[in-house]
Amino acid sequence: MSTVYQTPLPDPYPVRPLAGPPDARLTVPGSKSITNRALVLGALAAGTTVIEGALFAEDPEVMAACLRRLGTEVRAEAAAGRFTVAGTGGRLATPAAPLFVGNAGTAARFLTALATLAPGPVRLDGVPRMRERPIQPLLDALVSLGAPARSLDGTGCPPVEVAGGGLPGGEATLEASLSSQYLTALLLVGPYARRDVTVRLAGPLVARPYVDMTVRMMAEFGVEVECPDPATFHVRAGQRYRARPYRVEPDASSASYFFAAAAITGGRVRVDGLRPGSLQGDTGFVTVLEAMGCRVERGADWIAVTGPADGRLAGIDADLNAMSDMALTLAAIAPFAAGPVRIRGIGHTRVQETDRVRAVATELERLGVTVAEEEAGLVITPGPLRPATVRTYGDHRMAMAFSVPGLRVAGIAIADPGCVRKTFPGFFAALEALAGQGAGR
Repeated sequence: MSTVYQTPLPDPYPVRPLAGPPDARLTVPGSKSITNRALVLGALAAGTTVIEGALFAEDPEVMAACLRRLGTEVRAEAAAGRFTVAGTGGRLATPAAPLFVGNAGTAARFLTALATLAPGPVRLDGVPRMRERPIQPLLDALVSLGAPARSLDGTGCPPVEVAGGGLPGGEATLEASLSSQYLTALLLVGPYARRDVTVRLAGPLVARPYVDMTVRMMAEFGVEVECPDPATFHVRAGQRYRARPYRVEPDASSASYFFAAAAITGGRVRVDGLRPGSLQGDTGFVTVLEAMGCRVERGADWIAVTGPADGRLAGIDADLNAMSDMALTLAAIAPFAAGPVRIRGIGHTRVQETDRVRAVATELERLGVTVAEEEAGLVITPGPLRPATVRTYGDHRMAMAFSVPGLRVAGIAIADPGCVRKTFPGFFAALEALAGQGAGR
C-alpha cells in the first residue's frame, strides 16, 4: 500500500477561512475513473502498458492489488505517478482467496465481470457498506451471457461468486438505472467472450458520460464498441486490447472543489491539464458555475473559474444525472446563492459510498440550512451557515465538498478527514495552499 496518504490529520479537521479571494493555479491528481479503466485495459492487453499521471490513492490501489491476485503483474511507482502493467492477454489466474474491494464501486463491478475470465471460481467481498451496494443487475446480465454469478447472501449485493471458466457471450438485457458501472464492466470484458456480446438497456442509463469514457478508452486500446442506437451496445468477439503508453487526465471531480472555492470567494482558480474534449463528464460542472454567475475561461489544456466579486451566486435548477458526483459540490455552495438551488436526477446516489441525498440534507441542516429532500434530489434554500462539525459517513466526496464553505465561514470542521485517501490523499494540503495565494479583498 502506498504511503502517499499516511500523514495523520486532526479529527475533526478545522477548515480555515481564506483571508482574501485566491488567485491560484494548480494541478490535481489523476482521474480515478480513467486510472481504474486503464489498469483493467492494460491487464487484459498483451504486452506492457505504462500508465502515466495515474492516481495513487485507495481506490486504484485496491484495483491494482486485485489485478495482481488475478495474475497480472502491476508495478506501482507512486512518486512518479506511474503504473506499469504486464498484460495477460485475457488469460487470468484464479485467486486462492476472495478479492477484497473495500468500498470501491468501480473495482467491485469491473472485477466481477473480469472474474469470468479466470479458470475457476472467484469470490469478491468488501467493507460492510459494500455489502449494501446493489450488484444484482450485473450478475443477471452475466448469467444471461452464460457466466454463472450470484450474490452469496441472496441480497443482490456482495459478497459475490463468479464461476469463472470464460464468458460464452450472447445477448443480455441490463437494468442500469442505479449505476453505469454495470454496463462498463460488461463492455470491458466483452472482447474476450467466445461469441459477440450485445447488451440492451432495459431502462434509463445513469451517468452516461462514464460509459462514453469507457467506449473511447476501449477504442484507444484497439477495441471498437458498436452502438446502433442509444440503448444497444455491441462488442465483437475476437478483438483484443493493444498495450500502449497511456496518460491519465487530471481528475475533474477533484478540480470541482477548487472551482467551487473560487465561486464563493470571488477568487480565480485555474486547474492545469483539463482540456476541451476531456473524457470526463464532470468537466461540465463549470457550465453550472457559469449559469450561477461565474466567469469560466477555457484554454487548450486548462480551465479557470472566477467567482462573482461579492461571492453571491445565482440560484439554479440543475439536473445532475450525468455528473452526479458534482451534486455534493453544488449542494455545499448552494447556501451562498441568492435564490433556491434545486438538484435533480441523483436518486441513484443513495446507493453509493453512503446515501448521498440523505447525507447532504442532514449535514446542510446541521449547518443551519433549510433543505427539502426529494426521492431523487434536493431543494436548498440559501441562508447563513452556523459553525458545526460535518459528519462525512466515510465518504470522501462529503469531506471534500463540505470543506469548501469553511473557506468563507469560520467554525466549520470535517469529521474523519482521512476518508479523502480514497481519491485525493493530499486534498487538505492543497486546500490550505489556497490560503497562500490570496489576491486580497
